[in-house]
Amino acid sequence: MFGFITEHRSQYGVKEMCRVFGVSRSRYYTQLKAEATKRQREDRALLVEIKAAFDDSDQTYGAGRIGHELRAQGTRVGKNRIWRLMKQHGLRVKTTRRFKVTTNSDHKRPVAPNLVKRNFTATAPDRLWTGDITYIWTAEGWLYLAVILDVFSRRIVGWSMDKRMTDTLVVTAFKNALVRRRPNVGLIFHSDRGSQYCSKKFQTLVKGAGGLQSMSGTGCCYDNAITESFFGTLKRELVHHCHFRTRSEAQSRIFRYIEGFYNRRRRHSAVGYQAPENYERLFFKSAA
Repeated sequence: MFGFITEHRSQYGVKEMCRVFGVSRSRYYTQLKAEATKRQREDRALLVEIKAAFDDSDQTYGAGRIGHELRAQGTRVGKNRIWRLMKQHGLRVKTTRRFKVTTNSDHKRPVAPNLVKRNFTATAPDRLWTGDITYIWTAEGWLYLAVILDVFSRRIVGWSMDKRMTDTLVVTAFKNALVRRRPNVGLIFHSDRGSQYCSKKFQTLVKGAGGLQSMSGTGCCYDNAITESFFGTLKRELVHHCHFRTRSEAQSRIFRYIEGFYNRRRRHSAVGYQAPENYERLFFKSAA
């Protein structure tokens, strides 16, 4: 009754509705004040949980991911309420910056056909991997990072870092993924047309693992958007907020981000707001 009065008071007026329902206006306003006080207490308690989830994500989660995190902990709350409290208390998600392209496709090495054609879907782990290279600035100079991403779960299954962007960088990342995952024959590995991925050493490695290479079209960033998206997340949530004194320091922080947070804890919208590792665990459990 009191909720109905509050919801429709601009339409019918409090005085008229109180008369119809047979309650005094003083009783209505007393109840309204009590409900407001209760809401404030609930907001204060909820804010503690929101801040904990926000800080636990290193201030990278917005209202949507925080909502999924709190619901997983047993707290039922809407996205709009979380957004309101975050805005009121200045909880702002880290922002991103633009970054340059590292691909060198001006070479004479053999190029593989585009088998993926922007269809970044997979029905199980280790069916489709993507790879790319990005850069991180340190006081000692550039550090290059190559990753291998499993499209099914968005998990980073292999990676390597070096001060030079050579063929060895991507070869090491792919070997790292092979040791961890041991994919079956038929795996598709998709990348851009960078010279490193077109090297004889890398192509031999993929073929020897029973895999097929796929490459983006010329100058089309959308053909490998899924890996670019990971790099955008990494830089928005970590790199752009750090000043790395050494390459070693950067390597340590990036390792902790990938293995300690992204793969194991970060909720990803593309996989039902599950962390990649848990998404795979649920898949294998349901398939057993």
